[in-house]
Amino acid sequence: MEKLRTVRGVHDLLPESLHKHKLVVDEGLKTSNQYCYSQIEIPIFEFAEVFKKPLGKSSDIVTKENYIFKDRSDDELMLRPEGTTGVIRAFLNAGLTQDIPKRFSYYGPMFRYERPQKGRLRQFNQFGIECIGISNSMADIEVISIGYEFLKKLNLLDKINLKINTLGDNESRVNYRKILLEYLEDYKSELSKESIKRLSENPLRILDSKNETDKKILINAPNVLDYLNQNSKERFEKVCQGLDALNISYNIDKNLVRGLDYYCHTAFEFITNELGSQGTVLAGGRYDGLSKMLGGVDVAGVGWAAGIERLALMVQSKYVSKPDVVLIGLSENINYLLLTMMNQLIKEGLKVEIIYTGNISKKFKRAHKIKASYALVLGEDEVAKQIIKLKNLSSGNEELMNLSKATKIMKKNL
Repeated sequence: MEKLRTVRGVHDLLPESLHKHKLVVDEGLKTSNQYCYSQIEIPIFEFAEVFKKPLGKSSDIVTKENYIFKDRSDDELMLRPEGTTGVIRAFLNAGLTQDIPKRFSYYGPMFRYERPQKGRLRQFNQFGIECIGISNSMADIEVISIGYEFLKKLNLLDKINLKINTLGDNESRVNYRKILLEYLEDYKSELSKESIKRLSENPLRILDSKNETDKKILINAPNVLDYLNQNSKERFEKVCQGLDALNISYNIDKNLVRGLDYYCHTAFEFITNELGSQGTVLAGGRYDGLSKMLGGVDVAGVGWAAGIERLALMVQSKYVSKPDVVLIGLSENINYLLLTMMNQLIKEGLKVEIIYTGNISKKFKRAHKIKASYALVLGEDEVAKQIIKLKNLSSGNEELMNLSKATKIMKKNL
């Protein structure tokens, strides 16, 4: 039989890793809840068309990275590659367009068929927030500041930089697209195959190219900020002013674009140098018009998603799961009594483990290995006298007493 293994690009979360994942998610939920973002859960798969149109027919996610399949009803379904589209679909399905603004948080697994590497998996987890129904630039500032506070509470700000840009409104993007195309035409023979393909489909995506030759070409590319109309320019200035007022440091990156077709105006990324090439740990932007792409009314939106795996790699938190006390029976018959005793101790708030097997020496060896603080030892004589032996596993001191006294001593010293 072939050796059991996981599918490439997925991994198990054992207690040590899961501890850090939970820490990231719990902090995300706590922080977003303080800003009145309510948690929402959405399905991990949708009808494929839900993603295809808003993500863009030419996007890597749709053309190369999707997990798409047909069910027994011959419906074409897709495992969700990101969370925003599903949240907006749920918002529309629930008929909430007349009850705005809405603020949602979510987390869970996403799926993309990418080349697995550190911090980048084919099944990966994201925590995100979406602010729906506010077109004012204040919402952009709000969601960026929540991302900032989230990373601050994870003690990661000293390792992360914020980059921001604007894509402008539709008029600005059309104007800039024309100028960018004219510039790139002179370098068409030097561009990567991927960028040549994007040249005719979505040239703005070339700005996000990871190809080294493309990067050199883009150094002197036209700056999107120079081609904004007055409305887009003033809007971006307000976002920058808001961040300044909150003392949130940032750098403007003219080549920063979001990789999905539904973004407009503000785009931002929190980036680190700690994870090699996969440096983006939290990213987002404004996506006015996404709801219309999905067949609903035109509703404004802005939000972000954070990579839980990437943040977990950076979080400094040691996993500790040691029992306060282990219960050791000197005969097999005693084990039944230990189960009752365990429940009593748990009700007192103690963490308890029963060591069922092995001789007394092996049981104590196990107790020391798992770093238990105390051991309660019960034999036939102790049962008859209604007492128990309490042993401090650090000092080695031991004493016979009743369970009530032993419980008080442990609770006092732990």
